[in-house]
Amino acid sequence: MPTTTDPQFLAGVNALWQGIVDDNPQEAMPFFFPEAAYLQVKSIPNPSSDYKNRLIGFYTLDVHAAHRLLGAGAKDAKLVGVTVPAQAAQWIPPGGEQNKVSYYRVYGARLTYTEGGRTKSFGLFSLISWRGQWYVVHLGPNPRPKPVGTVYQARG
Repeated sequence: MPTTTDPQFLAGVNALWQGIVDDNPQEAMPFFFPEAAYLQVKSIPNPSSDYKNRLIGFYTLDVHAAHRLLGAGAKDAKLVGVTVPAQAAQWIPPGGEQNKVSYYRVYGARLTYTEGGRTKSFGLFSLISWRGQWYVVHLGPNPRPKPVGTVYQARG
């Protein structure tokens, strides 16, 4: 089971945050599920195309949407942290979620930040594990009817 205290996890969270602040999805990629892992995990036709077009496409749109949520205060917003409800993590066996190998999946993670003296947060729709690390696989909700950037469960 991945932890949230691992330096690699914390670096990934910081990369996601910086990508959101800078409106630069490429900066946020260290916290996104790796393509090489996706190709090994998924049992679907053309997983490479799905990864690049659907997953990265939505992640890019969602990073831009999160930046818009921060608005003019983006550069002054400060990351507080990410909570991952480990008790809600589920072991997904082969055959579940169109996968060839097992992994942990968790819903309910939240990124918390301060902006203008107020504490705010939004959800990370789902994280999955790979080699003992959590990665975002869906920043916004999945599935969704059309390709628009979405901030999941914004609060504050």
